[in-house]
Amino acid sequence: MLSKYENEVMAAVYSLCDGLDSCLVSPLEILSVLPEKRKYSLEKVDGILHDLMCDGYFDLITSERKGEKMYVINLKANGLSYKRNAKQKQRDIAFRIMLAFIGAAATFVFGLIIKSIFG
Repeated sequence: MLSKYENEVMAAVYSLCDGLDSCLVSPLEILSVLPEKRKYSLEKVDGILHDLMCDGYFDLITSERKGEKMYVINLKANGLSYKRNAKQKQRDIAFRIMLAFIGAAATFVFGLIIKSIFG
């Protein structure tokens, strides 16, 4: 399971790859896609990218183009299925919330029935 920061960086990488298996991006491009309220630094993004690479989401190759650091990112199976997994997680959360509401309603009705029988 990804942390909040890893999830945001992975979403940024996925959007920059734009449905392709691989992409060439700069750290500044990744920073421009990330939410501004979190105050990401280049070092923090680099560390998160390395962690995601170790978790098997993509292969990461660091290169240089015209003196600027660039990342060559090749998405693996986990990286390609990232959006599907995110949607599935949202469905699971919605299902659990609905199950909690149904349980609360059933408990309320059961309480009313018990109260009317013994009350």
